Amino acid sequence: MATGMITGYYEPLLRGSRHLAKGFEQAVRGVPDDLLTIDLSAIFPELKDKRVRGRLEGNRVVPYWSRSEIAARGDRLPSKTLLYVDDAVELFFLQVQGSGRVRLPDGSMVRLNYADQNGHPYQSIGRILVERGELKLEEASMQGIQAWARANPARLDDLLNTNPSYVFFREVPNGKEGPIGALGVPLTPERSLAVDPRSVPLGVPVFLATTRPNSGQALNRLMLAQDTGGAIKGAVRADFFWGFGRGPGEMAGRMKQSGRMWLLLPPEAAPK
Repeated sequence: MATGMITGYYEPLLRGSRHLAKGFEQAVRGVPDDLLTIDLSAIFPELKDKRVRGRLEGNRVVPYWSRSEIAARGDRLPSKTLLYVDDAVELFFLQVQGSGRVRLPDGSMVRLNYADQNGHPYQSIGRILVERGELKLEEASMQGIQAWARANPARLDDLLNTNPSYVFFREVPNGKEGPIGALGVPLTPERSLAVDPRSVPLGVPVFLATTRPNSGQALNRLMLAQDTGGAIKGAVRADFFWGFGRGPGEMAGRMKQSGRMWLLLPPEAAPK
């Protein structure tokens, strides 16, 4: 495949509290104590890139709870609640982005990073809204979904639960650098890519040829493959990291461009 889809992501800013309070009722959860991560590669080498997540039920390993089941269990889920935020759809997009910052009532900032996931596949809620006739395809951006959520608060939980995937977070030191990507180093705005590591090795330089969001203006530059994402699957598929805050969020939310990617490898590492 010569071309593929290039989307965008960013580090959002949310409002939150250390304690459950009126207006701050959406729990940001840490990794549950009963979440199992099973590596099958020792038995099945062909599954070396696969991790199975589940929980014990008696002496059987069963799938971990889905998003709707986690919501229904609430505080019965054996996980630490890190924070409470004020907006369910913003929390959902925090999970999609994989990292973010939360401003507390005293003005201090907390930084959150991806810690684990419940093992269920990611499903696009934008696609669901298009299939239901709620949004046109060109409206199914992050901003379009947020607008739909504001207009339909009573139907929001039903929509969010169509995506069974659920992300758990950990609190990390707050600093001026970007969020930590899959390589364990900070991401650089407009220079870091999330890729599918089964096709693109992490750490390699990638020359990206695409266009800016909702535009035909060329966006051609050297990037680094430094991150991964649940929705990033395939060799010519990437997520472009725009940075922190509202401006980068506007760009990321509208980015769904066609693009091409060239991996820059030393001669001895190039495929024969």
